[in-house]
Amino acid sequence: MSAVGLFYVGAVLFINGLMLLGRVTPRSAGVFNLFVGGLQCVIPLMIVAQSGGDHATLHATFPILLFGFTYLYVGITNLTSISAEGVGWFSLFVSASAVYFALDSIAAGDLTFGVVWLAWSVLWFLFFALLALEKAAWTPFSGWLVTLWAIPTTSVPAVLLLRDAWVPGVVGALGMLVALGILALIAWILAKRTPAEEPSLARSPEELAGQST
Repeated sequence: MSAVGLFYVGAVLFINGLMLLGRVTPRSAGVFNLFVGGLQCVIPLMIVAQSGGDHATLHATFPILLFGFTYLYVGITNLTSISAEGVGWFSLFVSASAVYFALDSIAAGDLTFGVVWLAWSVLWFLFFALLALEKAAWTPFSGWLVTLWAIPTTSVPAVLLLRDAWVPGVVGALGMLVALGILALIAWILAKRTPAEEPSLARSPEELAGQST
């Protein structure tokens, strides 16, 4: 189930990246965030409830809730008038948690997923910087990086896991590092050509005014 849910995380991350770039409205992105956030909360909780307290199952399942809570939080924020700094500070917690899971994956011998967890830590830290620290100048790079890293760090690993084709060793980790490094460079180049805008996950005053007319 974690691989199935991970496949759809790629879609919601892609949409959120486009939202940061102004290509998708917050309200439109909010609906899909609720879909994926609900999926990433309900199914893991069902697994936990049926685990019988098995430690291996619990350890493998509870990290999925980091995604679920994030996307539910983003979805609710997008569809209401509340401000987004809470999402930003929660993202800092998730970013730090992702570093732990990266180290845990590496210790377990899955170097490639260790790299993936570190990449997710970077993305969550960017959301913290944008929404809690109000680093508006980071918006173009963050938007492009989220957009370009969305599929390679989620949907692609999910497909490989589902097809039993995952490469957990040094080769896979190096390949992932090179691919993400190239995409980060492309994101930086594209960001130089993109004007910075104030990041917001909530509806703008203009959207609220338009809704009331």
